Amino acid sequence: MTQTTEKASKARAILMKPEDNVATALETIAAGSEVVLQADGRPVTIRIRQDIPFGHKFAIRDIAKNEHVIKYGAAIGAATCDIPVGHHTHVHNMAGLRGRGDLKD
Repeated sequence: MTQTTEKASKARAILMKPEDNVATALETIAAGSEVVLQADGRPVTIRIRQDIPFGHKFAIRDIAKNEHVIKYGAAIGAATCDIPVGHHTHVHNMAGLRGRGDLKD
């Protein structure tokens, strides 16, 4: 598991696995803020483009419409529209893939 660092190492968000395309906010993060994530041992700076509520996800790279949203190294949903880096990623722009009887495995 990798975490973000910011000034005195106070984590603002967490990246669960290096292959994830979203990180989770550990506090509310205002639009315009920068978050530094550690990904594969190197820092990656993400400019947050929308307010991110505590506990919610944001894209750490561009996610195309219909592309899987990856958290914990696994697909947790699919983008219902293009999601640019730094944007809030939640039920308004992704559809769940688990526990749905309407989707074929």
